[in-house]
This record gives sequence, C-alpha cells and structure tokens, in this order.
Amino acid sequence: MSNERGQLFTRRSFMQTAAAGVPIGLIGVRLKPSESLEKLFAEIRNNLLQMINEERDLEKLPPVALDDLANRVATRHAQDMATAEFASHWGSDGLKPYQRYSFAGGSEATHENVSAADNTWSMKPEDLKLDTSYLHVRLYQEKPPNDGHRQAILAPQQTHVGIGFAVEKLRLRMVELFLARYVEVKSIKRQASLKDKIQFNGKLLHPSHILNSLEVFYEPLPKPPDIEWLRQPRSYSLPTESKRLMPVLPSPYLYLDRTRGVIEVNTSGSFSTPIPLFKNSPGIYTLVCWIKRTPGEKSFPGTQLSIRVE
Repeated sequence: MSNERGQLFTRRSFMQTAAAGVPIGLIGVRLKPSESLEKLFAEIRNNLLQMINEERDLEKLPPVALDDLANRVATRHAQDMATAEFASHWGSDGLKPYQRYSFAGGSEATHENVSAADNTWSMKPEDLKLDTSYLHVRLYQEKPPNDGHRQAILAPQQTHVGIGFAVEKLRLRMVELFLARYVEVKSIKRQASLKDKIQFNGKLLHPSHILNSLEVFYEPLPKPPDIEWLRQPRSYSLPTESKRLMPVLPSPYLYLDRTRGVIEVNTSGSFSTPIPLFKNSPGIYTLVCWIKRTPGEKSFPGTQLSIRVE
C-alpha cells in the first residue's frame, strides 16, 4: 500500500541529488584484501539506518530497527532489477512488495522504496557508500504532493526496515522495505486450494492496542510483466476488491449492518477468525489487520499476509 514510485537516474543527475535502498549481492566490487562483502554490506546498511533514524528523530518519531528477513527480500528484489535492467515495485515474476515479503515468510505490513542509477562510474566500496547516501537523501528531500518515499521513511507506525542493493554492469538498484510490526501471527499456510478452510489466529504484541477490523483482499494470480512495462515508473497498492471482518460485539450490540461480527478477541489481545475465500477462482488473498494504538487514532495496516489460492 504505497504511492511511492521507482525512480531511474542517469549517473550525472544521480550524483547531483539522490533516492533509496541497501545491500547484498554486489557484482564486480573491488575490495581491498582486508575487506569483505559482509563487512561492506553491514557498513552501508548501518549508515543508511542511522540516516533514517536521524530523520525520524527530527520529526519526534521512534527509531526503526533492521530486520533480517526484510534485508533478504529487499536484496533479492534489487538483484532482480539489476539483472533484468528495470526499476519497479513489481518483480519480474509479477509480485508486489507485500506479496514478496509474505511469501518469504513475513506477515507485517510493508512500505517499499525503490530507486536506481545507471552508468555508475566507480565500483569502489567508498564510492558505493557515498552513492547509497545520495540515493537516500533524494527520497528524504521529496516535496508534496510527490513525496511518497519521504512519507514511507517518516510514517509513524514503522518499526523495522530491510535494506538491499545490487550492482551489475554499473547498474545500481536499491530497495528500502519498511515494516509495521504489531501482530504476532500464528502458523498459517501461504498456499491453499479453493476448497480449503483457513483459520487466521494472531495476537496483538501490545495488549492495549485495538484490532479495529480485518480486511481480506483478493486479486488474480500475477503474470510475469513485459520488460517495457516494468521499466515505466508506477505506484502500487492493495487491490480494490475486499471483504471486511469485524470483532464480535457483546450482546445485545450490533453493527450497522445488523451483524455481531466474526473475529473472536480476548482480553490478552489474541484473536481468531475463519477467512472467507469469497471468489470462486484462483488468486491471491491478502489479510490486513487494521490496528489502533489508541482509541482516537486512525487505524493503519498491521499485517499484509498473502495466501496464494489455486
């Protein structure tokens, strides 16, 4: 659920300003004998994390922490983009960011920043460190109304981030994958058949938080996009077709549609509900828990758990 757009720059404009991402999977990087790829990755990632948290601190927002799974997912997407010469929130397999992260085992809600630079002059580690900083600064300096990347960096609900980048034949691709971690999801299969019955069990990490609702989104199975389509910048979002499930109300209370709700929630924050597979056709269902940290707060996504149904 994001309005940020992948950005592609020539080396000249790239070096004058900036965009977003982090490391793993560098090709052709020249290291000194005392250096290692792991050390380089850690240095670049920690530098960008420090920049992000300094920017959040200026807005009186809590810091985010690195997440290993998000690092790996962001890196694989960066490698995909660098190899196939495109910059997009969609992968060459047609998956969106929240689908990639969920099928890798994650369940948190995500916001992705993607950026790219071609014709990178230098593959030296010190230059790559500088280049990634420039890329991030450009995202942070965006101005409304075209400031989707900046909004992802400064979203109050973010708790973690994964950072990945890749370089191939002087093509630099970077990804920042922000997470909102508020729900512990019990084991649930990510592939199912149309006849399966799926039970969604979870627990709020903070018992004082509120499960406002659970929305079940549906979209058709993705197909690998044409490469020229992937090279055109565009935003991504959750699909438009969905069904909303509500917590069970105590008797005699009813919702406006005269139902009592279906999600069983207890005082410890644990909840359980059956998930309706409401389309009689293959597709991807994405389960979004809408969370409130305080009663007066606007609800936000706390999960984006995708299930492939065939």
